[in-house]
Amino acid sequence: MNLSEFYYDLPEDLIAQEPTAERDGARMLVVDRQTGRWEDRVFRDFPEFIAAGDCLVLNDSRVLPSRLFGYKAGKEARLQVFLIKRLTPDAREWTALVRPGRKVRVGDVIHLDGGLEVEVTAWGEMGERTIRFTDADRLFERLEETGHIPLPPYIRRPDRPEDRERYQTVYARERGSVAAPTAGLHFTDAVLERVRSKGADVARATLHVGLGTFQPIHAERIEDHHMHSESYRMEPEAWAKVESSRRTVAVGTTSVRTIETIAHTGKLTGDTGIYIYPGYEFQRVGAMLTNFHLPETSLMLLVCAFAGKALALAAYRHAVEQKYRFFSYGDCMLIV
Repeated sequence: MNLSEFYYDLPEDLIAQEPTAERDGARMLVVDRQTGRWEDRVFRDFPEFIAAGDCLVLNDSRVLPSRLFGYKAGKEARLQVFLIKRLTPDAREWTALVRPGRKVRVGDVIHLDGGLEVEVTAWGEMGERTIRFTDADRLFERLEETGHIPLPPYIRRPDRPEDRERYQTVYARERGSVAAPTAGLHFTDAVLERVRSKGADVARATLHVGLGTFQPIHAERIEDHHMHSESYRMEPEAWAKVESSRRTVAVGTTSVRTIETIAHTGKLTGDTGIYIYPGYEFQRVGAMLTNFHLPETSLMLLVCAFAGKALALAAYRHAVEQKYRFFSYGDCMLIV
């Protein structure tokens, strides 16, 4: 299949720049794979589509304030250091993107706002750098104090203090993501309680969102694309809920990838580079909640694999016509 088959036209004014006034106030397009029909609802209706015996799987990864600013020793030009993945248990070494990075070389020292300092120790194949903090003491606390929430580039405004809450799920716990698992942004404690009151289980998984989720597809044939790996984990008790469930409802593409990785490998922890595109046979996931995704991306391919390409693209066209809000702070789609 060609990548161009997964394109749709999106007016720029439909890209959400702000979250909804209330977390559970987004619109929700419910797509039925059996009937090929859809209906326009709101997210507060989500528990109506949950039944006893279902298991809702949430990705509890927490977004790091991973966008840092500073300058190279001896220079005045501002630099951005975007932390991507922790490489050592003590959090001293990371994979990072440096912008502008053309003149940043191995051995350079970057002085960051808040007194942090990093040394560039290696170049990567895709332009990323390996960096080492000269002092990693209380690093995560200091990141919380001085780091910026890494809003995606299609949100064309600086991050604000309120993004620290709204670009984070209410159940976020395990810090490590460079972007929010956005389908979970709609949930409130009250909605989760209504899900449980229907007789459904709620299980947590952790997949730290990294470059793999957003890596562009450069190959024209989608079969030629390869994903970057991302770390995941699920506790045995949580996986037991999935195995005993009537239906597994994945919240977000990251939960889908975690569940399907474990179903295929039997490993509850590790790194996954699973690449799901049309033709993939799902082992465990029976329903999926997801936000609307950029065209011609691995996320869009995953949605098409689950819903069927024709139905997914038709539903997206309907969402555009009805002026749904798209991407991270936008509306959502429930595929049953």
